[in-house]
Amino acid sequence: MPSDALVLGFDTSAAHCAAALLRGDVILAECCEEMGRGQAERLMPLLEEVLSEGNAVWSDLDAIGVGIGPGNFTGIRIAVSAARGLALGLGIPAVGVDGFESREKTGTLAAVPAPREQVYTTPPGGAPRLMPQTEAEVIARDNGLTLVAEATPAGLAAAIARAAAGRYQSDTTPPAPLYLRAADAAPAKDAPPSLIDG
Repeated sequence: MPSDALVLGFDTSAAHCAAALLRGDVILAECCEEMGRGQAERLMPLLEEVLSEGNAVWSDLDAIGVGIGPGNFTGIRIAVSAARGLALGLGIPAVGVDGFESREKTGTLAAVPAPREQVYTTPPGGAPRLMPQTEAEVIARDNGLTLVAEATPAGLAAAIARAAAGRYQSDTTPPAPLYLRAADAAPAKDAPPSLIDG
């Protein structure tokens, strides 16, 4: 990656709206606001604020990084739709970063909290899935790891921006939501296919 690449990372996959602006290895601006609702209305103004704080404008960006989940169905769609639209409009790549990669640290098993005392996690050697937190704790312990299950870990958006900065020149697949459970409210059977699901 170019040492001066400017990457905007953001996430709305849980009860937050988070964004960070990265140039090279330096975080120029970062913000995370806890919110149970309203991410769709808050995201674009928040991104504008982060760009302004980092003395940048949209046309300065080299890439976008976006959290693709797992997490809140609607929140994931908000961020992924925004990232794909911005990438198309600006003519730059958008890179999807899952919640495990953005939470990974040495010696830990990254997990994303879910309703009803469950977590999303990827067991060593397995595929990502939803499971009771107690089961994830046993898996982590049996593998000599510590389970880390923070809803909004410090530096989440910065971690997304860093992951995107490392991949944006080679990862050409548009970001897509990572859903590990069915939506609480399913669309009607005759609803048209979503533009962001493909």
